[in-house]
Amino acid sequence: MSEPQTTLAVICKALSESIAAGAFSAEGRLPSERALSEQFSTTRITLREALGHLEAQGLIYREVRRGWFVSPPRIIYNPLQRSHFHAMAKEQGRSAQTEVIDARHRVASDTVCQKLLLPPASDVICIRRLRYIDKRPVLYVEHYLNPLYFNDILDADLTSSLTDLYASRYDIHYGRVRFDMVPTLLTNEASHALKVASGSPALFITRTNRDQHDRVIDCDLEYWRYDALHIDVEVN
Repeated sequence: MSEPQTTLAVICKALSESIAAGAFSAEGRLPSERALSEQFSTTRITLREALGHLEAQGLIYREVRRGWFVSPPRIIYNPLQRSHFHAMAKEQGRSAQTEVIDARHRVASDTVCQKLLLPPASDVICIRRLRYIDKRPVLYVEHYLNPLYFNDILDADLTSSLTDLYASRYDIHYGRVRFDMVPTLLTNEASHALKVASGSPALFITRTNRDQHDRVIDCDLEYWRYDALHIDVEVN
């Protein structure tokens, strides 16, 4: 027989109030599930259900083999602004970091070829990166570049802004951009990089970029932690 529904409400209310009061450690780590179960005199099953409710609200998140943490403020993302990742974070008083997972030539999928207006099975440059806000991984992204426009780019520092690199090295500047945004589940590669369970919810953003000459130059496949991003758009 399951515990009364009110038990969940009590746990959620108590933890929400503790989070609001900043009652947890400096790094925002919650006590272990065992400790919380004992604190609320409940079963691990009921506790995990309560934690799942708080996670769905974006108040907490779980890292594989590390436990539960208080979610930091979401980064505000306006697709209409041309600010790159590091500049966007700095403007909001946050620190950003980029880690290159790998970068190489590869045969593109049919979907990527369609995005880049290339024939099927075309060779493209693929750059996979992990991006952090305040030392927390929040974005796994796969950049696919048309190699016709980016000779020897794999020799460059790919931890820096690609926007700045395009401009300084190739005199290429972004023109029109198309965005597609859908909720999804993280792929194995993305979940491993973001240190969350495989199949965790995410926001999937596909961005197809044209340059100042209206040529399709690259496309980005972005997997954002669903609790890390706040889309904010104002249109006149």
